[in-house]
Amino acid sequence: MSSTGAVSRSLDGKVAIVTASTDGIGLAIAQQLGKDGAKVVVSSRKQDNVIKAANFLENEGIDVMGVMCHVGKPEHRQNLINRTINHFGGIDILVSNAATNPVFGPLLQTTEDAWDKIFEVNVKASFLLSKDVIPHMEKRGGGNIVYISSIGGYQPLQGLGAYSISKTTLLGLTKALADECADIGIRVNCVAPGVIKTRFSAAVRRGRDKMYSHCCIHSFHRLGTSEEIGGAVSFLCSDQASYITGETIVIGGGMTARL
Repeated sequence: MSSTGAVSRSLDGKVAIVTASTDGIGLAIAQQLGKDGAKVVVSSRKQDNVIKAANFLENEGIDVMGVMCHVGKPEHRQNLINRTINHFGGIDILVSNAATNPVFGPLLQTTEDAWDKIFEVNVKASFLLSKDVIPHMEKRGGGNIVYISSIGGYQPLQGLGAYSISKTTLLGLTKALADECADIGIRVNCVAPGVIKTRFSAAVRRGRDKMYSHCCIHSFHRLGTSEEIGGAVSFLCSDQASYITGETIVIGGGMTARL
């Protein structure tokens, strides 16, 4: 009987960009990628937050660079890519984590401006950043793109209708882009977190969303942690996941089992 050797999780020599990575899930992803050997670029709209996160990761022994970036602005996205290539020599991994939600309430009360802002950041910027990064990944023989969606992409969160719809769109983007990129060695996957204990989910944790009650009765009876998302993303970017593309991993403690 033949067998194959174990494949390493090591990301040594890889260069990773993680958007919105100075806090919460994004920072945990950057930290895990760095611990697994990747050189990491963290970004955020606020320079002070970028500096703080970069210093934190550097103290963890991670090779890191920080870049201020509002992903909704083309010039910021291009600057993020250019500085990454100039500093680290290329790009192997893109984790698109940046998202916004300026409104809370019934979907039919969502203004056009709010709708446009949500889709500009959560969907359009994710696609355009990927489109600009892919040629650089192809030069290095392949790469990995991971989108951060949400459990709301499967079951819309009460009061977060437009946000949830934008996260559903990322599920489709993952499949469509994975199909087009397979022949050039780029894998595209998605992670859909459940209710994770972060600042972003504070409204949910205060009980403003019925999904909070649902998460309290799901299989694990607790909220998820940012570190649990970071571990899954690092796995998807490693050779251990070399046969996985176009897929979405739900990390919700069993929430979808009860939907």
